[in-house]
Amino acid sequence: MSGAEGRARRILTEAPTDLIVDRLAAELARTYGVARTALYQVDYRLAELLPLGDGPPVTGPGHPAWRAFDHQEPVIADGVGWFPVGMRGERRGVLEVSPVPADPHARRELDTIATVLGHELSAVMTTTDIYRTARRSRRLTLAAEMQWELLPGRSRIRPSFSLAGQLEPAYAVRGDSFDWSDDGHRLWLAVLNGFGEGVAAALLASLATYALRNARRAGLCLADQAALADQAIYAQYRGEQHVSALLIELDLATGELTVVDAGSPRLLRLRAGAVTEEELDEQFPLGMFEGTDYRPQRFRLQREDRLFVVSDGVIDATTEQARYGEAALDRFLRRTGPMEPLDAVRSLIGDLRAFVAGDLVDDAVVVCLDWLGPQP
Repeated sequence: MSGAEGRARRILTEAPTDLIVDRLAAELARTYGVARTALYQVDYRLAELLPLGDGPPVTGPGHPAWRAFDHQEPVIADGVGWFPVGMRGERRGVLEVSPVPADPHARRELDTIATVLGHELSAVMTTTDIYRTARRSRRLTLAAEMQWELLPGRSRIRPSFSLAGQLEPAYAVRGDSFDWSDDGHRLWLAVLNGFGEGVAAALLASLATYALRNARRAGLCLADQAALADQAIYAQYRGEQHVSALLIELDLATGELTVVDAGSPRLLRLRAGAVTEEELDEQFPLGMFEGTDYRPQRFRLQREDRLFVVSDGVIDATTEQARYGEAALDRFLRRTGPMEPLDAVRSLIGDLRAFVAGDLVDDAVVVCLDWLGPQP
């Protein structure tokens, strides 16, 4: 690490929360001769790169900023450098630097600094609203605010897997949600489709998520996690409201998949260009009846298998003339093979928006999981 890079790192970690980008800009100007430094964050719809501060958003898919975001590599165009800002697979946006230094070593340092910025933004996100506010192009509904705050992130990368998810309509989602966690040995994934509308649906999804986290953190097996969440929801709503859920546990050493289907969203597998829907033993949704016992199923994944979990809001997206349907979904999923999971999810949601000519009316959740194989 050079002295310049080290100073930039210290500034990022020591700057006041609201001045992180300003202090970084001053240091890059002093060290690299950079006249402009600007942070652009991706919005909740994954459709715009929004500046922190004044300025127009970046919306065109061919823009160098989007190329840097999509490929997660620096892009230099017309003397301007665009560097991806993220953390452990969670893409936050891009850092604009101009004029970009000609020295390749300096450019590599700027790429590293942008990554450090991504980590620092993650660290301060719970202490300020500045960066969250700048990420939205319109006001979130209260239910959507609750749902986005509940998420662990939008994407995650480890040597053995890559994972991404998205909620739609992003600014007005209600009862659909997802959650995940990994400990280096196993990955847990829950995809939820809550009953109801508005804040009531968001509260129900929150209760289900926290109950599942509580059971998972207590070391319970997947079936018992479902049972504990089922009891918590039934105790609160006495069967009047319930949550359809798909719970997954992936053994990162073997590729064994354990699944509990509680009236769940659909689980589809893309393998060697072919899409198949896993035949699951559908059981009662969480909270529908008192004391439901849940049974797990087990599958073995092959290296480079891709899994999609989609809620009914995807397949049932409709216009006045047509329904999106299983055939269109199958065709589109096959086209996502070369894409990274976040790009696959973003593309599918974009295809749905194009189909309905706007935002979806009903909630939809899409999660994509790539199993890359056991890693040493």
